[in-house]
Amino acid sequence: MVKTALDNFPRPPCAELLGWRLLDARPEEGWIKLGFDGKPEFCNPAGFIQGGMLSAMLDDTMGPAVLVMSEGRLYTTTISMTVNFLAPAKPGPITGEARVTQLGKTIAFVEAKLMAEDGTVLATASASERLLEAARVVK
Repeated sequence: MVKTALDNFPRPPCAELLGWRLLDARPEEGWIKLGFDGKPEFCNPAGFIQGGMLSAMLDDTMGPAVLVMSEGRLYTTTISMTVNFLAPAKPGPITGEARVTQLGKTIAFVEAKLMAEDGTVLATASASERLLEAARVVK
């Protein structure tokens, strides 16, 4: 696997909760592929993963795409995120992919999708992300 800025980055508790793990990355392209655990505890009464949990997975895919592309120099905070839920998500492995579509001086634009194990696209998202210099965030 390619080395990225995430190699020495401690996973935050929210990433641990979601079962976040790096599967692949192309830092020069601003592309990342992650795995998540669609846990039964994330399900709504119909037995599908609740949309808020899927949104969290999408958000936790897009931010790291910027971190990897910037070689660890930039963190993000989400300004706005639009999510489209395309298919019900059953418990099980979920794959997320994100691509930075534009990296500016203060704002990044990112797109992402989540897929079930069989390749079904579950949800897509686009986001505007405020860029924060990592040196100012980590003290």
